[in-house]
Amino acid sequence: MNAIKDSVHDWITLSPVAADLLDTPAFQRLRHIKQLSTIRLVYPSASHTRFEHSLGVYHLASEALSHLRVDGERAAHVRAAALLHDVGHGPYGHQTEEIIMRHAGRHHDEIAGVVEETGIADTLRDHDLSPDRVAALVRGEGELGQLVSGELDVDRMDYLVRDAHHTGVPYGSIDHGRLVRSLRYRDGELVLAAGNVRTAESLLLARGLMNGIVYRHHVSRIAGSMLERASERLLAGENGVGIEQFARMADHDLLVALGEHVPDLGGRIERRDLFKRTVWAGLSDTPAHLLELDHEDERVAERDIAERAGVDESSVIVDVPRRPSMKESNARVVVDGVVQRLEEASGLVGAIREAQRDGWRLGVYAPEADREAVASAAVDVLGLPEHVQR
Repeated sequence: MNAIKDSVHDWITLSPVAADLLDTPAFQRLRHIKQLSTIRLVYPSASHTRFEHSLGVYHLASEALSHLRVDGERAAHVRAAALLHDVGHGPYGHQTEEIIMRHAGRHHDEIAGVVEETGIADTLRDHDLSPDRVAALVRGEGELGQLVSGELDVDRMDYLVRDAHHTGVPYGSIDHGRLVRSLRYRDGELVLAAGNVRTAESLLLARGLMNGIVYRHHVSRIAGSMLERASERLLAGENGVGIEQFARMADHDLLVALGEHVPDLGGRIERRDLFKRTVWAGLSDTPAHLLELDHEDERVAERDIAERAGVDESSVIVDVPRRPSMKESNARVVVDGVVQRLEEASGLVGAIREAQRDGWRLGVYAPEADREAVASAAVDVLGLPEHVQR
């Protein structure tokens, strides 16, 4: 068997099927998609890729399967799913996910089409594995699918540690070794064994801290919003770039295309010449109806703000994130012989949930030169209190 040296897990041993999957062009493409997309504009050392993350998920899945005593062809399918779970990502990963969903109607974990179209399916069949079963596991289906996509999946166990390692922050540190060893199945549900409420809390706390300090950093949000607007303009232009070509781009492909076809925003992103915050409003300052704005509603608001401010429409970005949520709070743990959701077993969940609510912000962004005019117009158009201007 082959082995690969990893910065987080040390040596990762590859099975023959894993080694062959790594050599497919679709998997090699993941070398050119950064794990943290625009976050690397904040943390310069965060240059790790979805390629190495996928190897880490494969490694943790293998460890979990061993402790759960799952072997044979069932384990082989899960390992393949863990390795391939990110091959459906577009350029800049999650940053372009909603664009692909709007235009193509698929989520990144719907990999069946990619698997068949890129030759991955042939590699799986050569090793007597079913591409359909692998794709279903990536979607989180079935008992074993929870290992790949669920509240206690090995995906988050790897990315929290890996992202913390490469950004240089201490907040994503978790005992993934204990988490993997504590996994059990109860009535078809993946749970943590008795005595692991604190272990589950550490996962939740790490995600909460990383979310507030790293994943939702305002500079990354601004750059990501600019990237989304530029990508929409790229797809709407008469340059021959369709959604399928877009979805198969690597990060550098998209940056080159934006520089050529949407140079105003593409050039700004490349040079890190980003828009500035004009409005930064918390939940308590945001009218309830604004929380329900969809993509088209945001575009209408941008046009209205631009008109009132007397600036070009492309100079205004309205960014309304989803309501705060904590999928990890639904993780199941055994307490006194009974399976409970973490939010039922832990008093810490409520505090972390409240902290996430406190950190939520609606943003309106514009170039520095238009900042004052856009801030005033945004407050009027969106019905926000004046003190939210930045």
